[in-house]
Amino acid sequence: MKKIFIVLVSLYSAFFLCQKIELKSVTDSSQIFKGEIAGMPVTMQLNYTGIVDCSQYQHFVDGWYYYDKYQKKIPLSGIYDYGNLYLYHFGGKQKQIFKAFQDKITSPRSIEKVDSIAKTFKPKEILNFTSNNESVEVAGHFYMKNKVHPSKLFTKNNMIYRYNNYLILPNNKKINTYDIIDRYGGNELISYKSDNNGNRVLLYFERASNFNYCGMCGASDGEKGYRVLYFTKDWNYKRYEEFLTESCLTNIYDTTKTKTKDPKVIKFNIKKTTTSPAYTLTVDMKNASIVKSK
Repeated sequence: MKKIFIVLVSLYSAFFLCQKIELKSVTDSSQIFKGEIAGMPVTMQLNYTGIVDCSQYQHFVDGWYYYDKYQKKIPLSGIYDYGNLYLYHFGGKQKQIFKAFQDKITSPRSIEKVDSIAKTFKPKEILNFTSNNESVEVAGHFYMKNKVHPSKLFTKNNMIYRYNNYLILPNNKKINTYDIIDRYGGNELISYKSDNNGNRVLLYFERASNFNYCGMCGASDGEKGYRVLYFTKDWNYKRYEEFLTESCLTNIYDTTKTKTKDPKVIKFNIKKTTTSPAYTLTVDMKNASIVKSK
């Protein structure tokens, strides 16, 4: 019986050691959508072609769509504006007109007038979509000559440009920090740990305070710190905690880093700010845990 128990423990340990966690960074700059125009199935591909002014999520797009029945590509160009899509087919001189259109769109204020600006170039077709996070589809309208038809994309998220950090987990599971944390990416896998409370993953991150280093804190060193992601024993995601070691947005500066006797444990002394008292972070890389103390 004792031998059987030892064998079982050995098998469990071998299985646990075989479990491997990976983090893969993938930046998307193109998306393919399925949808409908006037009830007819369509396929659309849109490509990121550069920001308008400063925001990563106000940018130009170009691409095409076709009716699935005919598969003849019809060029599209336009603007992605925080979930809203303004797309135009200008006809035979699509590239030339799109370049002239881009020259007119230079700021967030001009984006507010994007439709009226585009109409000065007399587009042959117009497709507008308005994002609604509560819906599983993105609804819109299709305009051609004097006719208006309903249109939709079969997606909840019509974002074109995405910083994806995929965590590859055991049991054929995968999550994207883009979906559960924020859109900035910049995560690095440090360690992971399993115990009676479930599973934990420790990440270190560095990111800009604002996309493209614009606006407040644009010239700063950005946001830095650690994140602990918590999972059930079956690797179902539960929640995460974030611990900043440097931050322009929250005025965390001049943090001191202290080594301990254990090379896998680091301490950070965070100074008092205008909004929070001083505290210490103890980062235990071996156990994928962080303790915050006074």
